[in-house]
Amino acid sequence: MLILTRKVGESITIGDGSITVSVMEIKGRQVRLGIEAPADTPIHREEIFAKIKEANEMASSADASDLDRLSGLFDEKGKDA
Repeated sequence: MLILTRKVGESITIGDGSITVSVMEIKGRQVRLGIEAPADTPIHREEIFAKIKEANEMASSADASDLDRLSGLFDEKGKDA
Protein backbone atom coordinates (compact mmCIF):
# COMPACT_ATOMS: atom_id res chain seq x y z
CA MET A 1 0.00 0.00 0.00
CA LEU A 2 1.28 3.39 -0.98
CA ILE A 3 0.74 6.02 1.72
CA LEU A 4 0.90 9.68 0.74
CA THR A 5 0.45 12.92 2.63
CA ARG A 6 -1.58 15.62 0.87
CA LYS A 7 -2.92 18.98 1.97
CA VAL A 8 -6.21 20.63 1.01
CA GLY A 9 -6.03 21.54 -2.67
CA GLU A 10 -3.37 18.94 -3.46
CA SER A 11 -3.99 15.89 -5.65
CA ILE A 12 -2.67 12.54 -6.76
CA THR A 13 -3.01 10.94 -10.18
CA ILE A 14 -3.60 7.25 -10.81
CA GLY A 15 -2.56 5.15 -13.79
CA ASP A 16 -2.06 7.08 -17.00
CA GLY A 17 -3.29 10.30 -15.39
CA SER A 18 -6.92 9.80 -16.35
CA ILE A 19 -7.88 9.53 -12.65
CA THR A 20 -7.18 12.37 -10.24
CA VAL A 21 -8.00 12.34 -6.53
CA SER A 22 -7.95 15.73 -4.80
CA VAL A 23 -8.24 16.65 -1.14
CA MET A 24 -11.11 19.13 -1.04
CA GLU A 25 -11.61 19.65 2.69
CA ILE A 26 -10.52 18.30 6.05
CA LYS A 27 -12.86 18.58 9.05
CA GLY A 28 -11.70 16.85 12.21
CA ARG A 29 -11.38 13.15 11.35
CA GLN A 30 -13.09 13.40 7.96
CA VAL A 31 -11.50 14.10 4.61
CA ARG A 32 -13.59 15.20 1.63
CA LEU A 33 -12.14 13.90 -1.63
CA GLY A 34 -12.87 14.93 -5.19
CA ILE A 35 -12.39 12.28 -7.86
CA GLU A 36 -12.07 12.98 -11.57
CA ALA A 37 -12.24 9.86 -13.72
CA PRO A 38 -13.57 8.76 -17.11
CA ALA A 39 -17.35 8.31 -17.14
CA ASP A 40 -16.98 4.57 -17.72
CA THR A 41 -14.92 4.12 -14.53
CA PRO A 42 -17.16 3.04 -11.64
CA ILE A 43 -16.39 4.74 -8.33
CA HIS A 44 -17.94 3.42 -5.11
CA ARG A 45 -17.41 3.80 -1.40
CA GLU A 46 -15.87 0.60 -0.03
CA GLU A 47 -19.00 -0.49 1.86
CA ILE A 48 -21.18 -0.04 -1.23
CA PHE A 49 -18.70 -1.95 -3.39
CA ALA A 50 -18.78 -4.83 -0.88
CA LYS A 51 -22.60 -5.01 -1.15
CA ILE A 52 -22.45 -4.95 -4.96
CA LYS A 53 -19.84 -7.71 -4.95
CA GLU A 54 -21.92 -9.82 -2.54
CA ALA A 55 -25.07 -9.39 -4.65
CA ASN A 56 -23.18 -10.37 -7.81
CA GLU A 57 -21.77 -13.48 -6.11
CA MET A 58 -25.23 -14.51 -4.91
CA ALA A 59 -26.71 -13.99 -8.36
CA SER A 60 -24.00 -16.04 -10.03
CA SER A 61 -24.27 -18.99 -7.63
CA ALA A 62 -27.51 -20.47 -8.92
CA ASP A 63 -28.40 -23.84 -7.45
CA ALA A 64 -28.69 -26.71 -9.95
CA SER A 65 -32.23 -27.49 -8.75
CA ASP A 66 -33.25 -23.89 -9.53
CA LEU A 67 -31.93 -24.29 -13.06
CA ASP A 68 -33.82 -27.59 -13.47
CA ARG A 69 -37.08 -25.96 -12.34
CA LEU A 70 -36.52 -23.02 -14.66
CA SER A 71 -35.80 -25.36 -17.54
CA GLY A 72 -39.04 -27.22 -16.74
CA LEU A 73 -41.01 -23.98 -17.01
CA PHE A 74 -39.69 -23.36 -20.50
CA ASP A 75 -40.44 -26.94 -21.54
CA GLU A 76 -44.05 -26.63 -20.31
CA LYS A 77 -44.59 -23.36 -22.20
CA GLY A 78 -43.26 -24.91 -25.38
CA LYS A 79 -45.80 -27.76 -25.11
CA ASP A 80 -48.74 -25.36 -24.94
CA ALA A 81 -47.89 -23.59 -28.19
